[in-house]
Amino acid sequence: MPDLDPGPLAARLLEIASGSPTLALGLMSGTSHDAVDAALVRIADAPRGPRVSLERFESFPLPGPLRERIRGAPGARLAELARLHYDLGEAFANAALRLIENDGRSPAEIDILGSHGQTVYHEPPGGGRTGATLQLGEGDVIARRTGILTVSDFRAADVAAGGSGAPLIPLVDWFLFRKPGHSRLMLNLGGIANVTFLGDSLEEVIAFDTGPGNALLDEIMSRATDGAESFDRDGRLALEGEAREDAVEEFLRHPYFAKRPPKSTGKELFGNEAARRLARMVNRDTRLESLEGAPLRDLLATAALVTARGVSDATRSFLPRVEEVVASGGGTSNRAIMECLRRLFDPVPVVGLEALGMDPDAKEAVGFAVLARETLRGRPGNLPGATGALARTVLGKISPAPLMMR
Repeated sequence: MPDLDPGPLAARLLEIASGSPTLALGLMSGTSHDAVDAALVRIADAPRGPRVSLERFESFPLPGPLRERIRGAPGARLAELARLHYDLGEAFANAALRLIENDGRSPAEIDILGSHGQTVYHEPPGGGRTGATLQLGEGDVIARRTGILTVSDFRAADVAAGGSGAPLIPLVDWFLFRKPGHSRLMLNLGGIANVTFLGDSLEEVIAFDTGPGNALLDEIMSRATDGAESFDRDGRLALEGEAREDAVEEFLRHPYFAKRPPKSTGKELFGNEAARRLARMVNRDTRLESLEGAPLRDLLATAALVTARGVSDATRSFLPRVEEVVASGGGTSNRAIMECLRRLFDPVPVVGLEALGMDPDAKEAVGFAVLARETLRGRPGNLPGATGALARTVLGKISPAPLMMR
């Protein structure tokens, strides 16, 4: 007897498509590739868009060897990429199952699962060519291991439509965080920083990657400590350092910062090589691997200011006036970045997403749960004003679950 019964599968898809309340699970592993963020959310339709209630959120650290394999993926052989694709599917499935168990539920209670996957390569369109992007974490493995209908590989459809495939959370920002009569900037500080401008209409939404988020600081810490430390916890070392304004100005001359949106980027531009370039700007005769003490603290302070300046300069150059900045992502824990942002945006307030009632670390995982439901309802999940796509399009690939547990 086959695992899949098309009768129950079709009935389940029709039930979700009808707009009935949905219990969805979202998974996200960002460009910092330190953990899998997992969010369990209840979603129901409402007049102003989906109404979302966060039931549970947890972040599950990735094992060190798996993180190193992700770090090495851009230069890996084909066999290793294939193996990593399936091993990450297992890791994402395990995170989903642990979240479900910790919430006292069974997988049979979860209607859908949305997994962004792990980005290992990102090339925006340009030079007459479409973009190319690769997220690993096989959706069929996730569906098989969890028994939950899974939507994955969200970026590809937008890239096929001429877009960058990123950022994809702006529609969710619009659904959940817009405030009528109020201009709000949603800032996500992952490995790469991105912003969403929210005005009074969906047509006013502007979103793009501003440049590095945590990427430079994480690379600096990892290289300087030979992997013993992967990030500057709470920004403690950066806070003790003195940023080199001349190095910041030199770094911000990179053409990406002057490019008008829509635009997106990744560690191809702002990863290891960029960290080394910034290190040479601050300490021209010292190798990154040999930095410690005050020189290391000054370099981290400079990287924090680069991140904040990337955000504030882009906001002033490319966006209408904003009345509030709401920050989310792992970078909100870095007090050096946040203090720089508050100083640069003053008198505009900069607050964490908790001020709007959500854990700042949870937003992107929540977002992919919401986008998975949009996919199963046959509704577009991208915004061409954010990604540069030629049209709005339904996102993701659907992996039916073996319905034996239903």
